[in-house]
Amino acid sequence: MPAALLDTGPLVAYLFPRDAYHDWAVEQFSTFSPPFATCEPIIAEACFLLARNRLPPMHVLELVERGVIELDFQLAEEAALLRRSMTRYANVPMSLADACLVRLAEMTGLPICTLDADFEIYRTRRGRALDLIMPPSRRAFHEP
Repeated sequence: MPAALLDTGPLVAYLFPRDAYHDWAVEQFSTFSPPFATCEPIIAEACFLLARNRLPPMHVLELVERGVIELDFQLAEEAALLRRSMTRYANVPMSLADACLVRLAEMTGLPICTLDADFEIYRTRRGRALDLIMPPSRRAFHEP
């Protein structure tokens, strides 16, 4: 069973030593036992962002090959639910990657490791808040 769901931000931060959240991401990767679960849109975003920062995007694929990251999400099978979520949160707006992670959270009950405060807004189809692993400084809604 995967340890958590992985969003783009922590994945890029883990692989990019100059990222402001690199140390936090390394800590998360060492705290949880692999694998992390995610989806292809997250992998595509991470590869793009690494390349934009002049880092080899192949590092992301190496994590997939080594089993650190698990891809077990069928976008075609979930397309209708993803479209509904993206429509519901069009004002945010919700990306395809975010919609996939919300759906994965509904399916697995796993927390989402993220740097994106939008996940504090998103809810499951049953209205439940998502379990999040994120640095306190990134939270939009600070707990008292």
